[in-house]
Amino acid sequence: MKISMQLRYDGDIVRAARDVTALERAGLDLIWVPEAYGFDAPSFMGAIAARTSRVEIGSGILSVYTRTPALLAMTAAGVDALSGGRAHLGLGASGPQVVEGMHGVPYRSPVARTRETIEVMRAFWRRGEPVAYDGSTVRLPLPAGASGATGLGTPMRLLTPPVRPEVPVWVAALGPRNVRMTAETADGWLPMFFVPEWCDRVWGEDLRAGGAARDPGRAPLMVSAGGVLALGADAARHRERARDRLALFIGGMGAPGHNFYYDLVCRYGFAREAAAIQSLFLRGERGAAAAAVPAALLEATTLCGPESYVKDRIAAYREAGVTHLEVAPVAGEWQTEADLVARVKELCG
Repeated sequence: MKISMQLRYDGDIVRAARDVTALERAGLDLIWVPEAYGFDAPSFMGAIAARTSRVEIGSGILSVYTRTPALLAMTAAGVDALSGGRAHLGLGASGPQVVEGMHGVPYRSPVARTRETIEVMRAFWRRGEPVAYDGSTVRLPLPAGASGATGLGTPMRLLTPPVRPEVPVWVAALGPRNVRMTAETADGWLPMFFVPEWCDRVWGEDLRAGGAARDPGRAPLMVSAGGVLALGADAARHRERARDRLALFIGGMGAPGHNFYYDLVCRYGFAREAAAIQSLFLRGERGAAAAAVPAALLEATTLCGPESYVKDRIAAYREAGVTHLEVAPVAGEWQTEADLVARVKELCG
């Protein structure tokens, strides 16, 4: 099992990008560079590529609505060239609040948009082939009259293809249709708040259906999942750090009726608690919303405790098919994040 980690962006992200070199020395395999509605991810991916030599670098995530499929293909190819073939492209649909509120793009057909984006990107990465595509959300070249188009467009190819035949594509997916599409089409899956013991009950049917339709020539689906990491006899207290984030996502990352994280927690069996968290959060009572996060959910989505406990949790993730244990290390008084990455890599064997 490999170790992955998201670049911290809740503080000095420039310093965090510089600190990746220490994490690389500690054995980190893959760094995810976030892009929500702050700095763009590709700029930091390029900076990290210039400072490192081994760690793989992924976008975690780029929205399929904020860039055209061609630009996503170009961006991934560029980072792959700069890094010597170490790029990963994490994609997601985001949500209507961000897509329509910040980018002014209609939030339509997110699963189809993601699938067609992947297909178009891979077509551009094939060396020497001009790309024509007629999908429900992507049409290349754009025909005359479509959205005011002139009809003068012609199929084109990438001038500078990637250094590899393809850049691995990961999809952040939680809903049944999106997970099924991911298992069929993507190279990797990014499920937030993943609980290995509940995976089969919540996603098993969709993962199996998607896997059955998967191209047999494509490698098995990779999975990056985990949570806050703290080691030691008193480390369980550090899982409290995850409480605010859970409340934020359950309560505020999406309007009522359009919140994928809320829906996931309900599917986990915490519908009453999710309703309370969302109600409190939307009333501005964020502290109360965080306090309402159930202890069982908090523990299930984190990796905090004595080494023997964390080792058992790692085994559960491995059994559930996780290929990349994604950690958010909380360093103790005499530890650094790099120390924790090195130790958990040893525990993974």
